[in-house]
Amino acid sequence: MPEQRPPITIKAVVFDLDGTLLDTAPDFVHVLNRMRDEANLPPLAEPVIRNTVSDGARALVSLGFGLTEGEPGFEPLRQRLLDLYLEHLAVQSGPFPGIPELLDFLHSRGLAWGIATNKPEIYTTRLLEALQLQPDCVICPDHVQHPKPHPESMHLAANLLRCKAEEIIYVGDHSRDIDCGKQANCITIAAAYGYIKDPHEVSAWQASHTVDHAAQIRAIVERYLQG
Repeated sequence: MPEQRPPITIKAVVFDLDGTLLDTAPDFVHVLNRMRDEANLPPLAEPVIRNTVSDGARALVSLGFGLTEGEPGFEPLRQRLLDLYLEHLAVQSGPFPGIPELLDFLHSRGLAWGIATNKPEIYTTRLLEALQLQPDCVICPDHVQHPKPHPESMHLAANLLRCKAEEIIYVGDHSRDIDCGKQANCITIAAAYGYIKDPHEVSAWQASHTVDHAAQIRAIVERYLQG
């Protein structure tokens, strides 16, 4: 659908974390393949693991060991993955190309920025501290009754950032991110550079905008600032 510039001026940009703001896949690749090595299994190719990172720890266990939640052995493997990840969560992770410059631009224009993620607070906080990132708000599943795709995360973000949800651009690399933003009446950007299994699925999300590189987000922000 064609992009249209609505008459609203945005006041904040909020990002999903894994696969949108930060490339955390390398650390998950290390952890999952370490676990497979412990089980005498060959390593999985990095692209295969990358495309599953945004689906969470359960999906990674299913990918790595062919188990579904509830099957014998699943929960110990999930906990092992989380324990190892906590030890290795900021070794190779970092902002996607274009993100540091984008954050500098937001600061220069007086715009707030935040994070709304389904990553639990214990991992999110340690990751942000290790990478010396200081967003204006951080929403984790620990802070809401209903995680994404429910819109509660974005309503809470709007409250913390002292603006309306309609004045927020929400950027994410998963359908639940876009659904969350749309239900809260946010402007949405689909991060097609993120952890996406099938690039063709992005158009089905019907985000307000789609970008193939984080650097493209700046131009979209500028359009809304011009009104």
